[in-house]
Amino acid sequence: MKAYLDLVRSVLENGVRKENRTGIDTISNFSEFYKVDLSEGFPLLTTKKVYFRSVILELLWYLRGEDHIRWLRDENDCHIWDDWADEDGHVGPIYPVLWRRFPYHEEEEIHFEGDASHICKTVLIKKEFDQVQRAIKMLKENPNSRRIVVSAWHPGLLDQMALPPCHLMYIFNVSDGKLNCHLTQRSGDIALGIPFNLACYSALTMAIATEVGLDYGTFAHTIVDAHIYENHIDGLKEQLTREPRPLPTLEIADKPVDDLEFDDFELKDYHPHDSIKFEVAV
Repeated sequence: MKAYLDLVRSVLENGVRKENRTGIDTISNFSEFYKVDLSEGFPLLTTKKVYFRSVILELLWYLRGEDHIRWLRDENDCHIWDDWADEDGHVGPIYPVLWRRFPYHEEEEIHFEGDASHICKTVLIKKEFDQVQRAIKMLKENPNSRRIVVSAWHPGLLDQMALPPCHLMYIFNVSDGKLNCHLTQRSGDIALGIPFNLACYSALTMAIATEVGLDYGTFAHTIVDAHIYENHIDGLKEQLTREPRPLPTLEIADKPVDDLEFDDFELKDYHPHDSIKFEVAV
């Protein structure tokens, strides 16, 4: 896919060397952007094999609203989040929790009846908010809204998270009957993370478009700190020598997003080049 290869070239050519928390230096560039037309095919990289099963399982896990990875790890033998989980599988209030059970407090009046008087007190009640269902509702009822935003950034909970969200906000936008999605990412691992993020959010956009009766539009992606770990450089240079192949197609069952299972996603005509091994920097 040309957009991804152009991103790799830009970071390699314009990035600067930076130290970071992992101990493995990066070549980093500020504020990269690309976009792809989802009507032209499902954007799963063809210059290396991307594991589609893991992409979809991760998306379905995000939609479950859990603060642990037991469904991924134990029920589906998917280990992409193991490095960040504790021994019980907990990862804290990251993407699934913030997408589906965003915590907040709301004032409510509590009335107490007594023998001599009626007492009313205002108390703070802890509540949870389902951002995904709100976005779907808005797309059905007010598709021209510019406020269809899902946020995964909660400053008050950062210390409880195994990993503060990298892809921290996505916004849906409808234009000419097509559903578009823009993802903002504070930090992006070009070799390993970005191919997953691209495929995951594109699949999410397509699934929601199917539910709300819209055509596939554009997926756009801004990466604030776009970086390549120094031990990934050779593998990415190898990808740059490979000719992109035709994109596969993705068929998604016509059912509500919350009812989707892995078998409802059917990938067709995916013929990538061989895999390239990239080590995860934890």
